[in-house]
Amino acid sequence: MQERKLATIRKIDAIDPIEGADAIEVATVDGWKVVVKKGEFLVDTYAIFCEIDSWIPHELAPFLTKVQKEPHVFEGIKGERLRTIKLRGQISQGLLLHIGFCDEWTVGDDVTERFGILKWERPISAQLAGMARGNFPLEVPKTDQERIQNLGRSRLFESIQEDNWSVTEKLDGSSCTFYLDIDGDFHVCSRNLDLKEDETNTFWRLANKFKIEEIMRRNFMLGMAIQGEMIGLGIQGNQYKNNLDFYIYDIYNTKISQYLLPVQLKAACAKLGLSHVPIISENTTLQDTTIAQLIEEAEGKSMLNGSSREGLVYKSNTVHDRSWKCVSNSWLLKYE
Repeated sequence: MQERKLATIRKIDAIDPIEGADAIEVATVDGWKVVVKKGEFLVDTYAIFCEIDSWIPHELAPFLTKVQKEPHVFEGIKGERLRTIKLRGQISQGLLLHIGFCDEWTVGDDVTERFGILKWERPISAQLAGMARGNFPLEVPKTDQERIQNLGRSRLFESIQEDNWSVTEKLDGSSCTFYLDIDGDFHVCSRNLDLKEDETNTFWRLANKFKIEEIMRRNFMLGMAIQGEMIGLGIQGNQYKNNLDFYIYDIYNTKISQYLLPVQLKAACAKLGLSHVPIISENTTLQDTTIAQLIEEAEGKSMLNGSSREGLVYKSNTVHDRSWKCVSNSWLLKYE
């Protein structure tokens, strides 16, 4: 799976004033809104756009560190994390840097590595980290849907509006993958690692609690990977107040390199006796819908316990492996 493009060359689509603000304004880049200094950027010009959850090295943007404060450190790199913030009532997500930082560029170019920008991730507890058996299996994609804000280019968004979608709740937990490879070996994986069996490790405790290996073997799932969200005590603050639990959001067939369609996934979960992530809608169309409306619809309460939901995931009912997500801005402001 291609690594997330954290920093790319983008066109600035609009610059708008912020009510009551004299020194700042808001720039629109595809579906993103970024607060910038007034007059610093112009419409229809180009800039480097860095997404939220980017770790920005201090040398690249020293102004991100508060005055008289030392920069934070992540993976040995001094810098700061980009997160969703609100300034003068305006949501701001990301960072714009002048194109002068780049010598040669084309719109859409990924400049993440060029500037040493990293993907920020929460520290993992010892119970979740576990001992590595190896790297995450190459034949199974890591789960990381594109955000709707990156799909705002006109023709691409028009194709989204023409499709038919299944909508599910995005749960706030830890993603896990259970994989029965074609040689019959069973793998328990965190987001980045294939883990050694260990009863003290939460991923393995989950696999054993729900008898995942037994279920996969009984249903002849060689070459199949079950992917889902693990929630419960000790995981991301456990906003759902659950005991250790598991909800499937994907099943991947490595023999044909393809995810199940939503209707197939729902039927498979029922057959396996395992929980599907909460379904909001099984048949949604998006004609005449805007990105702003989709982001607003991501707000709401979790179907699990009525707490704030993290957002929504949209999967095509007609095209395999086509999906994207909408994360709630209020959730990001509160939890991220």
